[in-house]
Amino acid sequence: MSSVITTAPEQSAAVSAASRRSGRSRFYPWLVFALTFGLLLSDYMSRQVLSAVFPFLKAEWALSDSHLASLNSVVALMVGLLTLPLSMLADRWGRVRSLVVMAALWSVATLLCAVAGSYEQMLGARFLVGVGEAAYGSVGIAVVLSVFAPRLRASLSGAFMAGGSFGSVVGVAFGGFIAVQLSWRWSFASMAIFGLVLVALFWALVSERKLARHAVDDDEANTTDTAATAAPGSAARAPISSLFTNPAVLCAYIGGGLQMFTAAALMAWLPSYFGRSYGLAADKAAATAAIFVLLIGAGMIVCGIFADRVARIDPARKWTVAIAISLAAGVLLIVGFQLPVGTAQLVLLGLGAFFSAGSTGAVTAMVANLTHPTVRASAFGTTTLANSLLGLAAGPFVVGVLADRIGLAEALQLAPLVYLGAVAVLLVGKRVYPAGVRKLATLSAAPAQRTGTGQ
Repeated sequence: MSSVITTAPEQSAAVSAASRRSGRSRFYPWLVFALTFGLLLSDYMSRQVLSAVFPFLKAEWALSDSHLASLNSVVALMVGLLTLPLSMLADRWGRVRSLVVMAALWSVATLLCAVAGSYEQMLGARFLVGVGEAAYGSVGIAVVLSVFAPRLRASLSGAFMAGGSFGSVVGVAFGGFIAVQLSWRWSFASMAIFGLVLVALFWALVSERKLARHAVDDDEANTTDTAATAAPGSAARAPISSLFTNPAVLCAYIGGGLQMFTAAALMAWLPSYFGRSYGLAADKAAATAAIFVLLIGAGMIVCGIFADRVARIDPARKWTVAIAISLAAGVLLIVGFQLPVGTAQLVLLGLGAFFSAGSTGAVTAMVANLTHPTVRASAFGTTTLANSLLGLAAGPFVVGVLADRIGLAEALQLAPLVYLGAVAVLLVGKRVYPAGVRKLATLSAAPAQRTGTGQ
């Protein structure tokens, strides 16, 4: 006859989990999402409002195009360099505190842009904007996912990451309107004020204690969606090296970065493409391109929700969804850019744009499923780094270099071929995913084994 002996730590963990469940509110996680998403909008509004005021800065300070480009690229440079180290710092220092400091920094820096008196002062302020924004995406999504069930990860990740597209559109549209009605300085100031108001709300309503009370343990919420995490009640941290020693999560990083290549190229070059190929004026070309950017964001949300529904029973299906979406985007965009200008091309390009970054939610969910909760912000920081290097930075740059040699239309015809690389990497990721799940389970069980041995 067998008996089950419950140890003191297990009893304590059970009581702790029960107390968290009893203190949870169904409303609070959505409040966390809304405030974190709002700050992400502020992030990209502060970053992209610069594009709306380029003509004003060029005229007032007699700047060259290279000077204007440097004001934009310095932000992306700092994001690429600082995402991973700042994400690691946030995992240790406290994610809520880190988010507040980040958002306050980029908002104040945007306010400094509004009062800048020279190009050098503007460049310094934009440098600080990049420092503040560097790790917000990775830490923010880690906070959001910590209070929602794992079965919603792809939906929430897709919706959260789509905030970048929506924020970019809002920043450019409202920034241009305010610059014409008031001045370019008020364009920056309005974005800064919006950010500071959200910072105050976030600081007042979100805390580490409340997040801990509403935290959803992976094994408690849905054991089929992820293999294992830290042992209940254990505060042991996983080593940072675990972010790079799991082949499946490496495939998620690389595949996700490659699938962002063409989406980033579209966001950067579609205004120029519509101007050159369709003969549209600059304002109409930008407005037309904005519709396609919105389609990219909408696709990230819808495809993320679809991935969660398909993978409700078997999380490995998220790999299949990501592969199918990448294939669809590649085919639609390759065919679309081959067609002559006209309605048929616009329809195919619109469909392709919708799917172009649609696998982001599924890939981000896979990263969450394959990494330990104690280093998850660092994992998302690594994801952001891969997205930046392989997609957001590489896509526009490579297309620009090719455009100088063979023309923009021809360069955009070649860009979707990168989806073939993304599909290949994601296929490998799907194949090694079961081994990656077992590797994470072994890592997560180690703290519990050490605790049991010590008793």
